[in-house]
Amino acid sequence: MEKLDPSVAQQIAQAAVAFQQQRTGHEPKSVAVVLSGDTLLITLHGALSPAEKALAQSPAAVASLQEFHRQLFTTSADELRQEIKRITGVEVCETATEVETTTGDVVQVFPLARDVPADSWSGNASGVRSSERDVLPC
Repeated sequence: MEKLDPSVAQQIAQAAVAFQQQRTGHEPKSVAVVLSGDTLLITLHGALSPAEKALAQSPAAVASLQEFHRQLFTTSADELRQEIKRITGVEVCETATEVETTTGDVVQVFPLARDVPADSWSGNASGVRSSERDVLPC
């Protein structure tokens, strides 16, 4: 896996934190942003609120908590998709998320319309490619 240029990764991490804060009211403890080929992964460490962590202690509640977060993400991810496109210059094809209730981590997966060459992640503070290519539909 290839780590993103810190300035681009930092912009994406900041967008992910703001998105999480806006939709749940809880800020994660830390964020990891990784690019692997045409897939962007965002891991929000410690993303569950104290109440959600307490709820996750009940095996019967775990599936409901995971499904709640999946639905919340699915219905509100367009804003984050647009922010990722603005930062990277690449269309996000779809989204997926998974909640690990034992750690409180949330993993968000963003398959992109195309691979993003490593050299396009550096040298441009905004993270937007200086020479745009046509984006194929997802």
